[in-house]
Amino acid sequence: MVWDAERLKALRERYTGKPGETYDPRYARVAARIFKGSTRAAPFSGMPTLLSAPVRAIDWNAPDFAGLDVALIGMPMDLGVTNRPGSRFGPRALRAIERIGPYNEVLDTAPVHDISVADIGDVPFRGRFRLEQSHEDIERTVAAIVAAGVLPLSVGGDHSITHPILRAVGAKAPVGLVHIDAHSDTGAPFDDTKFHHGGPFRNAVLDGVLDPTRTIQIGIRGSSEYLWEFSRDSGMTVIDAKDISGLGIPAIIDKARQVVGDGPTYLSFDIDSLDPAFAPGTGTPEVGGLTSREALALVRGLKGLNLIGGDVVEVAPQYDATSNTAQIGAQMLFEILSLMVFSPALKKSK
Repeated sequence: MVWDAERLKALRERYTGKPGETYDPRYARVAARIFKGSTRAAPFSGMPTLLSAPVRAIDWNAPDFAGLDVALIGMPMDLGVTNRPGSRFGPRALRAIERIGPYNEVLDTAPVHDISVADIGDVPFRGRFRLEQSHEDIERTVAAIVAAGVLPLSVGGDHSITHPILRAVGAKAPVGLVHIDAHSDTGAPFDDTKFHHGGPFRNAVLDGVLDPTRTIQIGIRGSSEYLWEFSRDSGMTVIDAKDISGLGIPAIIDKARQVVGDGPTYLSFDIDSLDPAFAPGTGTPEVGGLTSREALALVRGLKGLNLIGGDVVEVAPQYDATSNTAQIGAQMLFEILSLMVFSPALKKSK
């Protein structure tokens, strides 16, 4: 193929400079939704929301989720941390990230446009000092979302938030879990409480809301390994970080799909699953973790799972002056939302 004046002329005739101009049917579909007249919304303008989704104000005395497919909700609470606090600022940090999406080329969806999604604000916590009370508030809030047939997608906060979320989504029957993390978080009670960010999945199994035989934990590593014997003893599948290179991401995706099957499944993504070279802004960083590219490939490989909810937790932005951690956290939130477009659990409102 030779570049000449005739080819240049043909290109000039085809590409006239119209706003959003594209000929690939996939891309044309997206451009038609995103461009308004001659422009599209500037990512740095307007009120910041999770994934630039519309705001939906909720009266928590009489919550109305009519017309929603997925509710994005913040859980700014870190009373369960065992090390560095600060993930209470995670939801605000993710809202401030100005450019995520709108199109996911790998999964072929613009999720905020393809389904009905809204940022419904934060859990209406009754106070800021009592962890158990905060868990009650989370469970009650998520239960209302689930009762309305809406999928919850949450932003923490520390990982203890996932226990009350699972109590809500697994109230009728135990659910499966894909858990991507540096830590198994199946530790025993200590310091006179079982409610901490190192024990949510142990608590959920013992509460009868999480099926350990349909649970896979990916990326586990670090000096706290001795705390996690409950995981394997209960029947969970554990993929240690040291084995990821040898197994390969495709094999791990296949294993995850095999473990959870086609039943209702929750996806929990702890930002410390990533190596601190990529995401230092977290309370319990562990070296030797996933790269951001590996994490993206792993999550994208779960397309078609029967997802009934998900979360991104443990973003503590003050430990990262670059905002990279929040950027990756928001990207992973976008990836999980993109997966939900294809979930059999989704009752599309439009």
